[in-house]
Amino acid sequence: MSNAGLRAVGGVAKKGAKKAAGGFSGLEFLKSKGQHILKNPLVTQSIVEKAGVKSTDVVLEIGSGTGNLTMKLLERAKRVVAVELDHRMVLELQRRVQGTPYASHLQVIQGDIMKVELPYFDLCVANIPYQISSPLVFKLLAHRPAFRAAVIMFQHEFAMRLVAKPGDSLYCRLAVNTQLLARVSHLLKVGRNNFRPPPKVDSSVVRIEPRWPPPPVNFREWDGLVRLCFGRKNKTLGGIFRQAPTLALLEANHAVHAALAGDGRGGGRRSKRGRASEGFKDRVLGVLRDGAFEDARSAKLAQDDFLRLLAAFNRAGIHFA
Repeated sequence: MSNAGLRAVGGVAKKGAKKAAGGFSGLEFLKSKGQHILKNPLVTQSIVEKAGVKSTDVVLEIGSGTGNLTMKLLERAKRVVAVELDHRMVLELQRRVQGTPYASHLQVIQGDIMKVELPYFDLCVANIPYQISSPLVFKLLAHRPAFRAAVIMFQHEFAMRLVAKPGDSLYCRLAVNTQLLARVSHLLKVGRNNFRPPPKVDSSVVRIEPRWPPPPVNFREWDGLVRLCFGRKNKTLGGIFRQAPTLALLEANHAVHAALAGDGRGGGRRSKRGRASEGFKDRVLGVLRDGAFEDARSAKLAQDDFLRLLAAFNRAGIHFA
């Protein structure tokens, strides 16, 4: 399994680096491009087993590299769609399956995973670079039709953020947003020495199962609320929502929603200095008091708490997108 052609998980290659590590079949893995191959077959086998591949599955593999994991997936799956950026790795993978019974069961897409249109798939297996971890997670979760599960290797700290719970030090907007849309569980930690050449950080494998049907929540509204709350996650919500810029933004949103709804009352009056009106401020703080949220802190709030808070704000005509 590799993220060949992509940058190392969590690692940023030194500018101008030209060092290369010996690879398989004469290929060189360039440190400047963050190319790392998972060399431990026991870890590869464990990933395949934990993915729960069925004989009827179409598996999307991101970062197929030289095909160590690809071959294991082909032994179990109906078809494997491998997305790989490095044309050298694509040629090596095609050479590796040529003349085997698996050749007709492999589709290779050469390109950037963030730019290609994803085909239908039942499972996703991937080892990805840190810098695209978050956008890739949400690209996958937005894919339709929804897949059964994704088993992805992330930089270890990022993985721990994904699975963090209220009260954990790593609990954050990423955790809240991901866990709204999916069930997330940590499967195993993979030390850096399991790769050739070894990256600078350890990795972890996480299982992501999309919730279906998805929760009946406007995600833009949800993310707007969560982004605001986690801007200062250890501050009380009362303190966050008393800030003048926050109130002014929310009143501007209120005016837009009122106008779209044909409500001639609009968003109320504002002072010349751009501050929200006192009436609107009282409305916002009233929502917090009525729901017993004024002294709560984002770092301790669970999914259901944020859902209740968003619903209460929306009922009061307060919007976050």
